[in-house]
Amino acid sequence: MLKRALAMSLVMGLACGASADEGSAGHTADPWEGMNRRIQAFNDTADRWVLKPVAKGYVKVTPRLLRTGVSNFFINLTYPLVVVNQFLQGKFAEGASDTGRFVMNTTLGIGGLFDPASGAHLPLHDEDFGQTFARWGVGSGPYLVLPFLGPSTVRDGVGSAVSFAVQPTRYLIEDDNTRYALTALNLIQVRAGLLDAEQLISGDRYLFFRDAFLQRRQYMIQDGQVTDEFLDENWEE
Repeated sequence: MLKRALAMSLVMGLACGASADEGSAGHTADPWEGMNRRIQAFNDTADRWVLKPVAKGYVKVTPRLLRTGVSNFFINLTYPLVVVNQFLQGKFAEGASDTGRFVMNTTLGIGGLFDPASGAHLPLHDEDFGQTFARWGVGSGPYLVLPFLGPSTVRDGVGSAVSFAVQPTRYLIEDDNTRYALTALNLIQVRAGLLDAEQLISGDRYLFFRDAFLQRRQYMIQDGQVTDEFLDENWEE
């Protein structure tokens, strides 16, 4: 869970996709906007004064090739959760493919530092428990900004809690200090990868992050299958 801390308001806001999350009127309700705005302001301040400067320093002193290896390592480290969610959603072919991807990158890729699976045409997927709950018919609930964790919904918040409970590092790495160090490094490398994307932010930051997060989540849940009619859906304020 800590790997999403501080930076998540940018992580989820900048990685935007295609449309709004579901609701009775084609959108996710935002009845807690006042509270959400205050929490986002806190998260933005923490990012501005703590995480962003560290991420800039990381980029300055770390060669790009090494940063790519670090990113590959952390993607591979948590990839078993992607495999589990593929099977839970009934995507058995994708689950088998992702199992092969994990095994190949863990072995030939030296613990995931390299990505030979992509060269073998085993595509990278991104599935989580929030998407699985959505596939099972669980409604998103209201939009919610979490302290340190950033944009979410009630459904995705529960999904994140489940992911934290079954995170492989909790069971594979016994030393707490090692886990904390890995968590901090992952957080920094994720934030560093978003430095160039900040130019995409425009207008009301809260609305930008909210809409981008919900768009990305719906895009992920529907595996990119979003209709033009859905894309044209307007937000109700």
